[in-house]
This record gives sequence, C-alpha cells and structure tokens, in this order.
Amino acid sequence: MAAKAQTGTPRPRHIPQRTCIVCRHSDAKRALIRLVRDAHGRVTIDPTGKRSGRGAYLCHNPECWTQALRRHTIERALKISTLHLDDRAAIEQMARQLLQATTSAVSE
Repeated sequence: MAAKAQTGTPRPRHIPQRTCIVCRHSDAKRALIRLVRDAHGRVTIDPTGKRSGRGAYLCHNPECWTQALRRHTIERALKISTLHLDDRAAIEQMARQLLQATTSAVSE
C-alpha cells in the first residue's frame, strides 16, 4: 500500500458542534452554554463544558432560556421529572443576565 504524499499543510482542527435544545441552532460547542445534570439530579450551568453528567446546550438568546423553562425543555433534555427550585432560580438568573447583556449591546 502506498503512503500518502505530505502536502505540508496542517490538517484543519475538528470543532465539535452542538445544538440548542430550544431553537435547534447548531454552533461550536464553546459558543453555546451547557447545562449539566449531576448524579443527584441537580442541574447546574457548566461554563467549562467538562463536568461529568448528562448535558444539554442553550444558545445565548435569552428567549431560548425563558422558553426552555416555560416549556419544560430542560427537564426533557436532561431526563428529569422537575427542576429543583434553586436550579430553576439559577437558570432564571442566567436568562436575566443574558437579557441585560443583549439590551446593553443594542443601546450602544
């Protein structure tokens, strides 16, 4: 079997793609925000994207976050019956932060 000739150009780096669970927008893994369910059934926001547990991704659109809470999309994606009240509060806080960030970017 003949070996491939070296072209001298490096192979492009693979960028993992993930999909927002609400709007179904596909983007690079690092561009979306990961929610993770741990072994105890608690849901947390995973800024590193490396925590162990079942994960689901949401984009930076605050409407996706409010729809995910209203339609129980997070519960279905992470296969849990209900969100803990503290977890829901943390997710709602993140949605508010994203809304503030988008409104301040628009007003500039």
